[in-house]
Amino acid sequence: MIKTGIVGAAGYTGGELIRLLVHHPQVSLEWIHSNSQQGKPVVAVHPDLIGDSELVFTNQIDTKGLDLVFLCLPHGEARPFLEQHPFGQETVVIDLSTDFRDESEGFVYGLPEVNASRIKQAKRIANPGCFATGIQLALAPAVKEGWCAGPLHVTGITGSTGAGKKLSPTTHFSERTQNVSVYKLFTHQHLKEINQTFGQLDSDFHGQVFFVPYRGNFARGIWVTAYFPYSGTEEAALEAYVHFYRQAAFTHVTQQDLDLKQVVNTNKCLVHLKKEAGQLVIYSAIDNLLKGASGQAVQNMNLAFGLDEKLGLQLKSVAF
Repeated sequence: MIKTGIVGAAGYTGGELIRLLVHHPQVSLEWIHSNSQQGKPVVAVHPDLIGDSELVFTNQIDTKGLDLVFLCLPHGEARPFLEQHPFGQETVVIDLSTDFRDESEGFVYGLPEVNASRIKQAKRIANPGCFATGIQLALAPAVKEGWCAGPLHVTGITGSTGAGKKLSPTTHFSERTQNVSVYKLFTHQHLKEINQTFGQLDSDFHGQVFFVPYRGNFARGIWVTAYFPYSGTEEAALEAYVHFYRQAAFTHVTQQDLDLKQVVNTNKCLVHLKKEAGQLVIYSAIDNLLKGASGQAVQNMNLAFGLDEKLGLQLKSVAF
């Protein structure tokens, strides 16, 4: 059994990790950490876990005897946390913040569709961002083929859980419901890791990603639309995409029209493409808390420990 701890387990991504790991056949969840909720039973914070777990939140960090620790801390807090709580080199650390996505300090960027072989050997893994996952999986095959020489135009809309559990004006129900708004126009923090991966896929990639992020009036999920000029046929593009994802455990290219509910509550990314008006248009859809965060973290854990990539992640979408 993989002895595991979760730091920052009271938030959305920490809660999703608990839900996945309490039933994972190869994981022993040793402790769950929270400074704000210490001493409380897990069901006081995540009441859907009644009958599934009797864990209690602690504010103490035991760095010894762990095989794995997940860091679900706010951006900018993971690096100082590791400086204060150094884990042994044999303990796998999977960080869900932005702090190490530049692959500094020995971290490997944890996008399995691109870096699976490196993740299998890694002790430090930087889990990708949610928008970054949806955008990269929409465009990675096209970048690999060298089709993206010019500007890439991308829009993406995310559910309210993407903003985290802490309340803010843009996460209140009265603000979010029946409403859509733009934020961080062309400056979203995930662009850095996106460009890093695209440069890895194509060393000659110099295209600019013009990304327009939207806040959606739903709880979870991300929908991405990307397009760029394309002179080839739709059939050739489809063949390249299917080939690129031929070994991917959770990313599927489909010729059917998509909707967001097909991926909500799953670790899937669904990709659909078509050529129109000289443009190759690609749609991708993921659950921002699963494939965009905690589910992908468990996928990376499975790879790092030599397990079946899908173990503990055979989840079904909510159709209605």
